[in-house]
Amino acid sequence: MAAAERDGPRDNRVGAAWMVTAMAGFAVEDTFLKAAAQSMPVGQVMILFGLGGVVVFALWARLTGALVLTREAVGPVMRLRAVFEFAGRLFYTLALALTTLSATTAILQATPIVVVGAAALFLGEKVGWRRWLAIGIGMVGVLIVLRPLPGSFSLLSLLAVAGMLGFAGRDLASRVAPLSLSTPVLGVYGFAIVALAGAVFGLWEGRAFAWAPGALAAMAAAVGVGVFAYGALMRAMRTGDVSAVTPFRYTRLLFGVALGVLVFGEQLDGAMILGCAVIVGSGLFILSRSGKRG
Repeated sequence: MAAAERDGPRDNRVGAAWMVTAMAGFAVEDTFLKAAAQSMPVGQVMILFGLGGVVVFALWARLTGALVLTREAVGPVMRLRAVFEFAGRLFYTLALALTTLSATTAILQATPIVVVGAAALFLGEKVGWRRWLAIGIGMVGVLIVLRPLPGSFSLLSLLAVAGMLGFAGRDLASRVAPLSLSTPVLGVYGFAIVALAGAVFGLWEGRAFAWAPGALAAMAAAVGVGVFAYGALMRAMRTGDVSAVTPFRYTRLLFGVALGVLVFGEQLDGAMILGCAVIVGSGLFILSRSGKRG
């Protein structure tokens, strides 16, 4: 059934609420992962995070009676989703470890443009000019935050760009994944890919594992929060129009910037505040237009 037939304004509001919840959770998860990566190899962080998520989602699937090993789970859409998940998780985790939390989070806000454009192109969703304009204004807000001038732009930011593209592809694949695959089943496979990406990078990185108690506690917290956020994201992408729900990814910028300042002492200036205000204002306008033609 097409999205236009099953989704209405109420579904869009519910989907938006799930998306905001997911973004808050992911920002907290990022904080724990960045803290753990300060005393653990990045590959180890990804392996532990991925395996922890697999265990939690496998238990969730068992409790709900969902089958993990099915033909649909290894179908073409799920294989494509795995490729995007691999790229997104690997490059984004590297960006978290090597750059600031606020800058990495800001770059991730380009995801709505990629997702909405692809949804209009491949899924047949209708996006009116007003929402396109609002999304474009939201991206201007991201640019205000980034200030991509030759003297201030770092090549390491490209890691976050690669991660953002991976996440956009994963979210679209999740949208068209078989409905028989429940959220916990998608979680098992998603986090298994995280562990695989960590193992591949760990072999290339060549660093010995470290077992600092503080880092292990941060990893456990990241898994708990990450599993909840992942489930909320899957609910968001399966509720409401992609074009109405996805722009609320912008709220992750607010959460990420706040945690970057409070936890890691990153600087917040006027441009950052202005950019965040533009992004949030655009997202609220887009929500107000959901269910309308433009």
